[in-house]
Amino acid sequence: MTGIIYRMKTGCQWRAIPNEFGSGQTCHRRFQEWERAGVFKKIYKRILKYYDVKNKIAWTWASMDSAMVKGSKRGSLTGKNPTDRAKLGVKRHILTDGNGIPLAITLSGANVHDKHNVKETLNSILIFSGRRKKKPKHLCLDKGYDFKDTEKLIRRRNIRPHIRRRGEKPLIGKYKGKPRRWVVERTNSWHNRFRAILIRWETKSENYTASLYLASSIIAFNFFDR
Repeated sequence: MTGIIYRMKTGCQWRAIPNEFGSGQTCHRRFQEWERAGVFKKIYKRILKYYDVKNKIAWTWASMDSAMVKGSKRGSLTGKNPTDRAKLGVKRHILTDGNGIPLAITLSGANVHDKHNVKETLNSILIFSGRRKKKPKHLCLDKGYDFKDTEKLIRRRNIRPHIRRRGEKPLIGKYKGKPRRWVVERTNSWHNRFRAILIRWETKSENYTASLYLASSIIAFNFFDR
């Protein structure tokens, strides 16, 4: 696992992992095996549960956003990036709690509008209370989500949306004078510190998602007892 984390942080090729962490080929093989077994998703879920016990997930205010990621190869869930001369890319969509801890992660092609992944991202929350999936009370979003059908979708789940309107002055995520949505922007920055996910090198979206689960687990773990 230390070799996999080293590669996550540095973005090096598997064969460039230092020998002190074991064979790069072995690390790659283990990563593939653990991805197929759902290990990284299970780690992420376990860390979130522990974070909830230690720090309490800040469910009252959540934020959602997407980040554009360059793609080096064709593969599942990729598309032409309209903001980068139609180069291949992927979007990672995240939902965070009030502290910026990732609670849900989904992917789409770079050419997919943000609003089309709102439902899937909300459905990807992994924390349950008994048999019921937990959900936030308020959800902050930027003007990319300013559509009536998106707002209705959120309200149907008994979540109150706070969407910056197109043309509205940039009081991003504010409610009663307090900024809220900035935490998800910070989380995007935290993710980008892991060089292995700054660019999507993987052909299989499952492998890239596994890397996001691992990065998000490390982010939540580092937040314990703050």
